[in-house]
Amino acid sequence: MKPKVTMIAWNQNDNYVVTAVNNHLLKVWNSSTGQLLHDLVGHADEVFVLETHPFDYRIMLSAGHDGNIFIWDITKGTKTKHYFNMIEGQGHGAVFDCKFSPDGQHFACTDSHGHLLIFGFGCSRPYEKIPDQMFFHTDYRPLIRDSNNYVLDEQTQQAPHLMPPPFLVDVDGNPHPTKYQRLVPGRENCADEHLIPQLGYVATSDGEVVEQVIGQQTVDQDEPGLEPSILDGMIRQLQLEQDQRTAADQESAPSGPQNGEGTPRRG
Repeated sequence: MKPKVTMIAWNQNDNYVVTAVNNHLLKVWNSSTGQLLHDLVGHADEVFVLETHPFDYRIMLSAGHDGNIFIWDITKGTKTKHYFNMIEGQGHGAVFDCKFSPDGQHFACTDSHGHLLIFGFGCSRPYEKIPDQMFFHTDYRPLIRDSNNYVLDEQTQQAPHLMPPPFLVDVDGNPHPTKYQRLVPGRENCADEHLIPQLGYVATSDGEVVEQVIGQQTVDQDEPGLEPSILDGMIRQLQLEQDQRTAADQESAPSGPQNGEGTPRRG
């Protein structure tokens, strides 16, 4: 197998570079000389997450599709902590992303089953209000490109960043109750009737027909003073302000001689 680097990260003080290779090894290098210092052994599948500690230059976190999360001392080339993301009755969950908190006392990971895993010190009660499985209903929606090669959502023909805030769903695509939908930025102040998604039957790539969220129930746009969503309203307001600034700049730009001196300036 031809070795390929899947991820790379510098440590906190830039003295070391860690690379993840597709043979499941992590390699620690001296960033000044290029010397290989350590091979870190432990992962059983490809690694796509390398995170350095925010202030401890010795610590590096790695996680991968094998469900393993390791905390390494890269100066010694040793494991400090290990967690295996086993899900009862479903095998392990591939870990897709991890981040340290700014104080370095916690780190959070997300996995392929929509779980948010939080490690660290303190009480877990503040996190109990969130559902066990969390996906956005748009997470795996197909994208297309238009004639200008811009990316669009295939179903709505909209640019993904201009679409309304998505709905929270579980691993099977079932929407969560409205109290959870308000946790999504842009939906904090929505009325209950605007937090109920439209469900429909969609054919998957393998031909299976499943019920999924296909859109959102919004207010009638013909009603005066009502916005389809808070985010849409914010986008329109920002665009309006930008248009007004552009028009004001064009009006104030000089277009001729001032005080009879000099040559005319182009506005």
